[in-house]
Amino acid sequence: MTQSIPFHKAHITEDEINEVVDTLRSGWLTMGPKTIAFENAFGECVGSKQSVSLNSATAALHLALKAIGLKEGDEVILPTNTFVSTAEVVTYFNAIPVLCDIEYETHNMDVSKIEALITKNTKAIIPVHFAGNPCDMDPILEIAAKYKLHVIEDAAHAVPAKYKGRAVGSIGDMTCFSFYATKTLATGEGGMLTTNNEEWAKSVRINRLHGISKDAWDRYTAKGAWHYEVVENGHKYNMTDIAASLGLVQLKKIDWMREERAKIVAKYDELLQSLNPISVPEGHESAHHLYVIKINNRDAAIERLKEAGVGSSVHFIPIHHHPYYKKRYGYKASDYPVAEAVFNQSLSLPLYPGLSTESIDRIIKQVQNIADPVR
Repeated sequence: MTQSIPFHKAHITEDEINEVVDTLRSGWLTMGPKTIAFENAFGECVGSKQSVSLNSATAALHLALKAIGLKEGDEVILPTNTFVSTAEVVTYFNAIPVLCDIEYETHNMDVSKIEALITKNTKAIIPVHFAGNPCDMDPILEIAAKYKLHVIEDAAHAVPAKYKGRAVGSIGDMTCFSFYATKTLATGEGGMLTTNNEEWAKSVRINRLHGISKDAWDRYTAKGAWHYEVVENGHKYNMTDIAASLGLVQLKKIDWMREERAKIVAKYDELLQSLNPISVPEGHESAHHLYVIKINNRDAAIERLKEAGVGSSVHFIPIHHHPYYKKRYGYKASDYPVAEAVFNQSLSLPLYPGLSTESIDRIIKQVQNIADPVR
């Protein structure tokens, strides 16, 4: 029987296992020295002065918006083609997610549409680096400066990625990363916020642990004390040393893992170019988190690939399609024609280190046999 090819498989080796076992034997399971070491190493990797670990990118986005003082009635511009958490965190403040259409070629926010969405209530822009391909950040930053807006990057897909030689994580006001099990750096659950602003970083550190005035783990070290004060209405968003153990090992091979995915992308590009894969503009260095093609028979293709033992997925169901958001904010599909076309045609193929040459060839052959190209 032919073995199935999963859509994703995390690259976990004995190195990760040994590091986690070392943590378990240390007796320190929650946020502690390995979490801090991971923060420091990640900051060095992306060139950020401040790095704050969290339990998800959703938590990072939430606390980034809290740090800039987002409030009820404020507006935040973000692409409709994103996972729901990008919009969800805006609603935590009773603020309004203002959706922007996307580019057909990159699936990223259409920068030319942003300025028309700005009102006196706009406070921030959240560009989403879809599939690990950086958005066109220079014009976004120019628009933000013109209207005095904050730029908070959703980089859930984008480590390691670069925009015009600058690492994602060192460009906007704050950048939020995901280390979910399927991401380019996986800790199971986890995230990171990077910034060069010390005050915002301080706010996030306090708010990730119940609003306590200093990191709770300090209370249990030799220099710590039992006394603490709650100075903010905070949250329980901290990372653990178990997750950080995975992160420390994965970070050491982050460039190698990207290179492995890049080799797969090159082969896909060579043989599937007629299927409109997302493009990476000149000067953008993608993390290659996803490989997305566009075909006419997407839904049927998913079922036929499943029957052939090949996993696939769709990224994403646009925000304006979800019943909660349609009902609450009145989004209409006709306002996002490019995102509509992209959603109806998009199919994501397996892309991860460890995908064998035989599996890659099999995926390509099946897709070529099944796909109806968009003419």
